Amino acid sequence: MPRPTSSIAVSVVAALGLVAAAVLFHPSSQMEAVRRLVGLGAERRLPAPPVVDSGGTFTFAMTQPGSSDPVGWDPCRTVEYAVNPAGMPDGARPMVDRAVARISAATGLAFEDVGDTDRRPFTGSRVPFGGDLPVVIGWADAAEYPGLAGGVAGLGGGAAEDGSQGRRYYISGGVVLDTEVFTPANVAQQPRVMEAVVVHELAHVVGLAHVSEPMELMFGDNSGQVELGPGDREGLARLGSVPCG
Repeated sequence: MPRPTSSIAVSVVAALGLVAAAVLFHPSSQMEAVRRLVGLGAERRLPAPPVVDSGGTFTFAMTQPGSSDPVGWDPCRTVEYAVNPAGMPDGARPMVDRAVARISAATGLAFEDVGDTDRRPFTGSRVPFGGDLPVVIGWADAAEYPGLAGGVAGLGGGAAEDGSQGRRYYISGGVVLDTEVFTPANVAQQPRVMEAVVVHELAHVVGLAHVSEPMELMFGDNSGQVELGPGDREGLARLGSVPCG
């Protein structure tokens, strides 16, 4: 016996409702891309920072293929970060949170602390297995991370992949801080210097590279600079102003 036409119509409407609900509310990045294609994409979590031609010096760690436009984090998504407490000196966790807040203010990117983790920091440019993982901030020595040898206080970097709109975006990253530098005494006696190191490494995570200008915090051999310089601020503002993915 054929189904009544009205029953078929109700079934179609119900199915369309389920599809619409999936598009509107499913948290996956694929559904986020679909929402943006139909004009329902998420808005920025925080306002875009003003971009001012500062005359300072900055360099992007990565640019879009065939372009000078920077690779950045999607400003319509929250940057999650987690802290691995192994080897963390007393007083360091509030310092990390302050450094994250400074980078957030300079970029207009929204960061979310997702708590402690036992994952080790990932500081390379290749996408880690699983992708789309929180930025991990942790402590180690040169035996585990050889890049910390020779007086290097920290390492930082982001991993990127192609987004749905033909642009590359960072999706993960990490910061590792040298336990020989980040001692309880140094954190207590030189809090601004230690915090500046964390800000420097987080600036790598969001997309800045080293520069040769000693007045910028992104100078490769910092010898006392504790504040973001004019080029640092311009570069971070530009990274935070990339289009949503």
